[in-house]
Amino acid sequence: MQTITIERLGQQGDGISGEGVLVPFSLPKEQVRGVITDNRMAAPERLTESNHRVEPVCAHYAQCGGCSVQHASDEFLADWKREIVARALGAQGLTTEIHATATTPPASRRRAVFSGRRTRKTTVVGFHQRGSQQSFNLTECPLILPELVLALPACHVLVGAGASRKGEIRLSVTHSAAGPDIAVTQAKPLDGPLRQVLAGLVAQHGIARLDWNHEPVATRQPPVQHFGDVEVGMPAGAFMQATAFGEATLVDAMQKAVGGAKRVVDLFSGCGTFTLPLARKAEMHAVEGEAAMLAALDKCWRFAKGLKPVSTETRDLFARPLVPLELNRFDAVVIDPPRAGAKAQVEELVAATVPVIGAVSCNPVTFARDARILVDGGFRLDWVQPVDQFRWSGHVELAARFSR
Repeated sequence: MQTITIERLGQQGDGISGEGVLVPFSLPKEQVRGVITDNRMAAPERLTESNHRVEPVCAHYAQCGGCSVQHASDEFLADWKREIVARALGAQGLTTEIHATATTPPASRRRAVFSGRRTRKTTVVGFHQRGSQQSFNLTECPLILPELVLALPACHVLVGAGASRKGEIRLSVTHSAAGPDIAVTQAKPLDGPLRQVLAGLVAQHGIARLDWNHEPVATRQPPVQHFGDVEVGMPAGAFMQATAFGEATLVDAMQKAVGGAKRVVDLFSGCGTFTLPLARKAEMHAVEGEAAMLAALDKCWRFAKGLKPVSTETRDLFARPLVPLELNRFDAVVIDPPRAGAKAQVEELVAATVPVIGAVSCNPVTFARDARILVDGGFRLDWVQPVDQFRWSGHVELAARFSR
């Protein structure tokens, strides 16, 4: 048995001692004792307790692999997320004003991806266990909207109808006013009899829309989402920000970043999370690799009132980023790339004359890498806004403004 002191939290939420030992469910300044194997202490005994320790609010906490820091206070977690951003910037030699973390409230995640499998006698629908690919039956979740928990019985029925005994299926469930919007993947192939069964389940369980292995099955009532005050008919399984609070915070940050610009290009635009709210004051050009998302954006723009002109362009920005000749037509850029960042596109931005960039990122490390390129190319990093959309996890998003 060894006794160690926790010095900090790692990216995944495990406590880390000065010797680099990982200790789950611990907090800085706590002393713990246990057996260390492969640089990890399992089932530690706490000898001292942090002032920031709180009682976890979920009965599944120790079992579930979704949350890793539910035992820490909101104040501690907000500071920790801000520190993650500062540390990523510091690794690239960057400093700037970092605002206080904007933390999304509990029970607000509007989309969840459940794992489903069929056993000999029953079905299992839930999340993976901590450190395992084995799933467990979910009965509660303080992270997601209550409406998503209420959709679990329908998910069990879908698993019973369409899962094999050998594999696990994935059920992406998104809340909409019309009911749960469910996209199932890795399931049995869709044939005539199964399609008929599934269509009946849609009506029986109040499912708004069901998509099966990327094929539409039935739509009882079109599920729509709102970007600002614009109603958008989203393609099945399309990306959207995890919470309404997080989306509103990021949109507000982009409005502050590019405010006053008359022509704005929105790179990696999706269905228009930023394009549509910004179109209240600026002409927008939305660029996205998924044609279905841009089709949804274009359709809703044509029926919306009070928006400036919005144009769209289907384009793989990793393979073919916008070049300076194209970028120079705009007063500002909004860019929200996937976790890999947008190195190739950022290098083109440096060579262009566009004076302002509003950036959104779900990965502080790749954001900092790209920010270094922009700063070396003559931009200033004016400020960064951390956003905690994924409570009780190590995940942190951010918005930022660059200018020159």
